[in-house]
Amino acid sequence: MYSVSKTFSFCYGHRLMDDPGKCGGLHGHTAKATIVIESSDLDKLGMVCHFDELKDKVGKWIEQNLDHRMLLAEGDPLVKILKDQGERIVVLLGNPTAENIAKHIFDQSKQSGVPVSTVEVWESPTSKATYKTSDR
Repeated sequence: MYSVSKTFSFCYGHRLMDDPGKCGGLHGHTAKATIVIESSDLDKLGMVCHFDELKDKVGKWIEQNLDHRMLLAEGDPLVKILKDQGERIVVLLGNPTAENIAKHIFDQSKQSGVPVSTVEVWESPTSKATYKTSDR
């Protein structure tokens, strides 16, 4: 099995509703998202996927939709306040955890035609979450 990956950096703010710790308050991260594609075959150029395709389809989407945005849960009362102020926010169904952000990027990558197998989101240099296709 072959695999390729490309990593993109982005900055975001968020808070985790009902978190009793410091993550319950507004704060930000400089994150990295690594997109992994696997294949048992190579294309006519000898590649799993051209890195430019990942940059064009996933990297640009991250830059335009997640970078320098406030990520909030659907039920967060700040959603309306920040929208009314014209802030750039992204509303997720659940808390904007690294796990949910990884799934959000995974789903968007699939929708754009990228045959992604794994997305890792590094919230800090020592903490990451992974979402991947099921092995079942």
